[in-house]
Amino acid sequence: MTANLSIAGLELGGTKCVATLGSGPGDVREQHVVPTTDPATTLAAIEAVLDGWSCDAIGIASFGPIELNPARPNFGSIIATTKPGWNDTDLTRRLSARYGKPLAIQTDVNGAALAEARWGASAGLSTHAYITIGTGVGVGLVANGRPIMGYAHGEAGHMRSARAPGDGFAGWCPYHGDCAEGLLSGPALAARFGRPGQDVADDAPEWDYFAHDLAALLHNLIVSLAPERIAIGGGVMTRRPQLFGAVRAKVAASINGYGALAGYCAELDTRVGPPGLGDMAGPLGAIAMGLEALDR
Repeated sequence: MTANLSIAGLELGGTKCVATLGSGPGDVREQHVVPTTDPATTLAAIEAVLDGWSCDAIGIASFGPIELNPARPNFGSIIATTKPGWNDTDLTRRLSARYGKPLAIQTDVNGAALAEARWGASAGLSTHAYITIGTGVGVGLVANGRPIMGYAHGEAGHMRSARAPGDGFAGWCPYHGDCAEGLLSGPALAARFGRPGQDVADDAPEWDYFAHDLAALLHNLIVSLAPERIAIGGGVMTRRPQLFGAVRAKVAASINGYGALAGYCAELDTRVGPPGLGDMAGPLGAIAMGLEALDR
């Protein structure tokens, strides 16, 4: 029974890190939030929390990119991230050496996708996706119950797509300019709007560009994988759930009744929406990874 287990789940995000002690959505015993600053300060604060806990395993769900190939010498390290100062930060060796517990690591979005499959709106589905839109844009893709992994984990948040007519915004991403992260993330919205997205009125015309760009990302995911469900979390959509309607309409128009996807688009109200676990999808993704560590 998982309720008898104590899992330390660490969700590392671009703005904050959430440490959770528990075993699932019905068993969250403690939770602490640590600001994400520089690696030394942030990890020391996380360790100060973990030092006070007794746990059976540790699960990490982190912003990335992360090296997830255990055969590579930098396994468990953050690599080539847009988060200043975090390149080559080793997460797994440091925590494994300090605590000596079973440990598993995944990207934050893959962890959230696995939590949605275990406890949330994607339960019972074989193929599904989780998108987070916040400090960055991440996409977790699960097929046949497991995160898709090739040479490395995918980076669909850096996918490029067709721009809206008349949209001259160059994009924010330091690597790719107008990729999905460069158009949709919180910093991208601040650069586009000239002020934080939360300060922009709900009916501002700029949100139409946002809906177009998110729909374009969904178009690419749907035609390539046809996920049975796509959950979209993160601060931007959590604050503006009314955008789901505009995004779904633009997805349907973009797919344009093509083949079997016409039926998919007729069901967008249930196939594209917020995570069933709400804002706990990320923290519970880390718990899910800790449970996986015990299963290995």
